[in-house]
Amino acid sequence: MAHSQVTASKAVVFLNASPTPFHAVKNASVRLEEAGFRKIRETDDWELKPGGKYYYTREQRSLIAFTLPAGWKAGTGVSIVATHTDSPNLRVRPVSNKTAGGYLQVAVETYGGGLWHTWLDRDLSIAGRVVVTTPGTAAFQSKLVKVDRPLIRIPNLAIHLDRGVNEGFKFNKETEFVPFLGVLSEELNKMPEPKYTAKGPQIRPSPGEKHHPALLSVLAEEMSVAAEEINDFELCLFDTNPSTLGGVQNEFIFSPRLDNLMSTFCALEAICESVTLEKKTDNVNCIAMFDHEEIGSNSTVGAAGSLLPSFLDRLSPTPELHAQSVRKSMMISADMAHAFHPSYPSRHADGHRTMINGGMVMKTNENQKYATEALGSWVVRKLAARRGDAMQDFESRNDMMCGSTVGPILSKIGVRTIDVGAPMLSMHSIRETCGAHDVKAAVNLFLGLFEGWRDEVGELMVD
Repeated sequence: MAHSQVTASKAVVFLNASPTPFHAVKNASVRLEEAGFRKIRETDDWELKPGGKYYYTREQRSLIAFTLPAGWKAGTGVSIVATHTDSPNLRVRPVSNKTAGGYLQVAVETYGGGLWHTWLDRDLSIAGRVVVTTPGTAAFQSKLVKVDRPLIRIPNLAIHLDRGVNEGFKFNKETEFVPFLGVLSEELNKMPEPKYTAKGPQIRPSPGEKHHPALLSVLAEEMSVAAEEINDFELCLFDTNPSTLGGVQNEFIFSPRLDNLMSTFCALEAICESVTLEKKTDNVNCIAMFDHEEIGSNSTVGAAGSLLPSFLDRLSPTPELHAQSVRKSMMISADMAHAFHPSYPSRHADGHRTMINGGMVMKTNENQKYATEALGSWVVRKLAARRGDAMQDFESRNDMMCGSTVGPILSKIGVRTIDVGAPMLSMHSIRETCGAHDVKAAVNLFLGLFEGWRDEVGELMVD
């Protein structure tokens, strides 16, 4: 198998194991520890040592990992790859118990801007984190859960009952987009409510009143706890059909959540590989994985929050040293890019038709939906060329709005930021497509940043 497909196969494993931001952060943590990174906490006094490798998480859903150069001191620049861990999906509502026409349903809320019709007629299940209490005490812990068997379905209406569906398909996301969990039966109707006896503050109504006992029973069995120990949860729906290599030469990856777990995986691999490089940089190397990008990043764990600014402050704690560090720093904002769709050529700007397996994409928008500018773009192109990789260019048409990334948000810190991504099709579908060979191209680009860039291009100080 070609080296690029080996890397792509590792990406597929990561994608299958990461149906939620919680799982992505957990799996990233395991990979980092295998590479020798040590976990620290934001609540601790950091005792950092030059040459050290560290990581920490926030709320189980965002992560920063970094390595310090041998000559590290406050004021050192930072080389950052920023990604996000979330994708458009369906979330179980705080009160999900719902029935209709003899069916047991589960109420959900749409998260982000998904291609929601692609969720119909899929073998779905649930994953996320669950707050579990210890019986008879006020103690609790947060446990991750992933139910791998098909559990949930959102069925289409038969064409015989909607003959015009192929001429214009629309549906109401509140009333016609409700997942089925099962058929109501005497056994389900008689399932007892969990008996909550934990000491300390109680949530009223209890989970057993907000969610059907059958759903709690599935969670309890999966986690090997009693239903009475389940106090609260955050659950996502996901497609149980696994990610896979595909295409006549295995040149594609077919998968959910490519936007943006593919970028996250590549950043993770790059920083883990960077510790073995013979060429050592003078910069701090860092990856930053944020949640909530798909809904605007405005949260404690989002790019608009304090996670990255706080990190830079702790490395360079005085205003003068902080300012020096920021102006010596560079960030690659890595989020997936639109590939040219041959069935819709008019949706793409002339000269900006990016191809799957054609290399990483430079994403530019003069209205600052992307943060790319000429000097940073020049550096990134040189980094890609180091390992023989090409770069492609993407801009949206003038008569179409483009998306955005964490790049413009984080660039407000003052760090030079460039937006890049691997090209993909079916963005925000439940099943997306990218190139198997582009995975290695992304890892190579990020490794190029972590190797260092000043010996080729200097400080880029043009002020």
